[in-house]
Amino acid sequence: MSGLPSLRSVLLVAAAVAVMTALGGGVAVLLGGDPHDAARQPVRRAQLGERQQIRLDQLVPTTAPARNDAEPAAGGPGVTVTPPSMIAIARGEVPKSARLALAKVRNVQKVVVVDAGAVRVSGTSLNLLAVEPAAFRSWTPKAVAEHPGVWSALARGELVADAAATRRLGLVLGAEYQVDGGPRLRVAASAALGLRGVDGLVSAGRGQELRMARGVAVLLHGKGGAISQARVRRLLGAGTQVVSLVPEKAREKKKPQAPATAATAAPTAPARGRPASYLDLYKQSATRCPGLSWTVLAAIGQVESSHGRNNGPSSAGALGPMQFMPATWKVYGVDGDADGKADIWSPYDAVPGAANYLCANGAGKGGEKLRKAIWFYNHSWDYVNKVMGVAEGYARAYT
Repeated sequence: MSGLPSLRSVLLVAAAVAVMTALGGGVAVLLGGDPHDAARQPVRRAQLGERQQIRLDQLVPTTAPARNDAEPAAGGPGVTVTPPSMIAIARGEVPKSARLALAKVRNVQKVVVVDAGAVRVSGTSLNLLAVEPAAFRSWTPKAVAEHPGVWSALARGELVADAAATRRLGLVLGAEYQVDGGPRLRVAASAALGLRGVDGLVSAGRGQELRMARGVAVLLHGKGGAISQARVRRLLGAGTQVVSLVPEKAREKKKPQAPATAATAAPTAPARGRPASYLDLYKQSATRCPGLSWTVLAAIGQVESSHGRNNGPSSAGALGPMQFMPATWKVYGVDGDADGKADIWSPYDAVPGAANYLCANGAGKGGEKLRKAIWFYNHSWDYVNKVMGVAEGYARAYT
């Protein structure tokens, strides 16, 4: 349709769109504005001077207690996720008797039936599920389940596209696409849904408007062993498509390992995978973004908070050792130490979160892309030059 974006063309994304790299169930959500408002007040920063000479390999990260007036970590209350082990598409609406029979199949713990269908946008077919947001939330990966932007988008009747489909089709966050013979769909969010063959989610109400097939998609959650595809296919009838969502490696039985001896035991690691020094933390976090030097993260950590010595809040409301604005943290914050929460105040979460944010803005490509990514962190070219200068100093000091 004229005036609408092409699905397969290369398009420029407006600055108001925040794009997140699909890492471990990552989520990209359209925000009301750029995560770092260009008009924000200056952030209180430690002066460089001699402080840059602090040995990062001797500086131990510490987690500052959250302020009472600070915004909660991303996601709010935890959601107990039960990701699907299998998805099946029946040829017709699944009757109640079949649903009850599926629940009794060996290793099946939960069953949900939702609407599904293929819609065409500019001649390209998209496979969608139509779900009730509150009921379907626990069927998505943890990062998706705990991201409020995904579920508010569905409640508004907008499309949440799978991250792989977003990349494959060149979908643009915030853009509206004309469904052939139907309404326009706004792509409000992109997330790694973990549903093989599914390009996105819409609400059940929107699914009815798109005339999607009622009750034909079945998701099964299992634990303790494989679910029989043959059994599921028999219960749902001829022509049913059944796809396992469990990776091959997870289905392989683990071979018993001999107890570690004094000669073979691995060295003791920091608790919960936490690096023992800021140097190790910056180096480990940089691996989240291939092409990004750890020295850039270290330089931002120095300029923003002197490696956790001045965690704010700033006059603009930036928080933590990497001085994230809370709205930005909701999109890019990560649980870096796998303790079950993404804490804006924790360096173990904030530093990899910064790598995540920089990478989303092209930092891994180097050159001018890197400088622009740093500019997005704080809209000032003087800031970019300062960070690059500090990074060069760290490169000389630790090579």
